[in-house]
Amino acid sequence: MNTPFYQARRGFSMVECAAVVLVLSMIGMTMAPSLKAVRSSMRGTASSANLQQIGFGGAMYAGANGGRLFSYSWRAGEAYVMPNGSTRVSSTDLNASQYQNQEILQRWTGRTSGQFKIVVGSGRIPHRRFSHLVLQDFLGYSAVDTRFIDPADSNQFVWKSSPLDYGVGSTVPYANGSQDGYDSDTQWPRRSARERWAFASSYQVVPSAWQSDQPGARYRPVASTPHLFAGGPNIDLHSGRNIAEVSMPGQKVWMFEEFDREGKGSPYFGYDHAQAEKLMFDGSVNNWASGDARPAIVLEYGNTPWMQTYVPLDTFPLPLGGLNDPTRVHQRYRWTFRGLKGFDYGLGVRDGGLGRR
Repeated sequence: MNTPFYQARRGFSMVECAAVVLVLSMIGMTMAPSLKAVRSSMRGTASSANLQQIGFGGAMYAGANGGRLFSYSWRAGEAYVMPNGSTRVSSTDLNASQYQNQEILQRWTGRTSGQFKIVVGSGRIPHRRFSHLVLQDFLGYSAVDTRFIDPADSNQFVWKSSPLDYGVGSTVPYANGSQDGYDSDTQWPRRSARERWAFASSYQVVPSAWQSDQPGARYRPVASTPHLFAGGPNIDLHSGRNIAEVSMPGQKVWMFEEFDREGKGSPYFGYDHAQAEKLMFDGSVNNWASGDARPAIVLEYGNTPWMQTYVPLDTFPLPLGGLNDPTRVHQRYRWTFRGLKGFDYGLGVRDGGLGRR
């Protein structure tokens, strides 16, 4: 007599199940690095696409503004109307740009009064991390647009999604005070700094794109921190830098990721092996290694390549050697020798006798 079909079937034994689980685990461990590499590559591609759009938008801005590179345009001595109807007249270009920054954010958010009013920035140059707001506003993007955020910048996405959460207990820098080993400037915990992190970008504009290249007429780096620039309040920030001033647009960086978030340890762009995404002035995007770029030359400090220690803000990626790592790194394309007339990559020739690459 034939055995019934239902009697012939049986389940897996415990040994067989264990063997299957072991095999699947081994396959998973084998594939994990590949999957991680794929995710990193996809994020790098998305970040590159962001920068390409930004470059296209920057070209549109220049086309609509006589070739002018996007930057804050409010000037000292001129009257401007704020979203609440009040009028602001500033005595310096810096203060005028701070008010323009406030006007954009208030208009976007409607936060013109009350507990969460966007206050005017103080003690900071808005060009440093917020030049993109001018372009974002010109292009008609909203406050919640994420095209100015690196897809791997998880912190910035959190801040963007919760713009009112900048008090104690939040993850914005210095909401809970500073700690040993982090940048200790006393102005970081200010409300004006904390509430703006929701609108920050992962990409920074090189200083030569928004200020003069002439020594003594511009801001310059300071040795104690890579996050602050030195200079006086009367420096002309509205010299009208023009895209036509860029001598070698394919070799000159316009915007860049401060951190190579797709790389191991999210290294600061100053490390030689960092491969942060970079937008060039010709609209191309690359992730060439920082070590292949010319050393930074800051004319106020002579012809010695400018190097300094990377000191993080709290919640920012740590130095590769941990907190208080004294390693000094090049600032590379942030402070290009000769500014818009100089170059950062390629050519293989001397530029003014400095930094053969």
